[in-house]
Amino acid sequence: MPETLRGDCSNCFGLCCVALPFAKSADFAVNKASGEPCRNLQEDFRCGIHTRLRPSGFSGCTVYDCFGAGQKVSQVTFGGVSWREAPETARQMYEVFPVVRQLHELLRYLTEALARPAARPVHAELRRALERVEGLTEGSAEALEKLDVGAVRAEVNPLLLKTSTLVRATAGAKTKSRRGADLIGARLRGAKLRGADLRGALLIAADLKGADLSLADLIGVDLRDADLAGADLTDALFLTQPQLNAARGDATTRLPAAFERPAHWA
Repeated sequence: MPETLRGDCSNCFGLCCVALPFAKSADFAVNKASGEPCRNLQEDFRCGIHTRLRPSGFSGCTVYDCFGAGQKVSQVTFGGVSWREAPETARQMYEVFPVVRQLHELLRYLTEALARPAARPVHAELRRALERVEGLTEGSAEALEKLDVGAVRAEVNPLLLKTSTLVRATAGAKTKSRRGADLIGARLRGAKLRGADLRGALLIAADLKGADLSLADLIGVDLRDADLAGADLTDALFLTQPQLNAARGDATTRLPAAFERPAHWA
């Protein structure tokens, strides 16, 4: 995955730590309103407890990824001038950040789709979509603030669905579609889900020990506290690092190349 689609905190103005709100819960130790800097944000825009977020009560931060939107907004959209240096830009910066974040998430999926040989029949369409979305991310703050991201998603989604169908067809196994299924706490230990369509499924706290999720479509799947110990996610489609960070796993969990094994896994 290109570095431009990975968060680079060293070139960001701590936007996720300021623009986004959160409520005191199991994921966050305190309440914070949108536009209010997190109490752990330092003068250099770095997190003061980055290496100990989970034990400090901020596990919610460990499952968030801006997909590179933070540095794009900071260094491109606003030309490297922070909200501290130019307070009058703060409101607009906070409005634009989540818009660009959604566009970068689409870029991340489109980039993966283009890397899939099985999706070759739609590669030309995927390239055009990628160029269009990239162009939108280069727009002015005013244009981004007015952008209908939902409409952009509606344009891209059919291509991602086509990609999913083509890639999953290579799995050589027929599985029942579980798209959008409520599988909270489901007992799926050892389940044969190779090539399954799990798009948007709720797998919160599901038992997926030893399950075969290779080539499964995991776009939008909620894996919070799901047990992936010994599970096989080889070539899982549209999986993201935040999804893994939200789940539980161990040294035997098989991950796709380029993914990091979360530090909190056993």
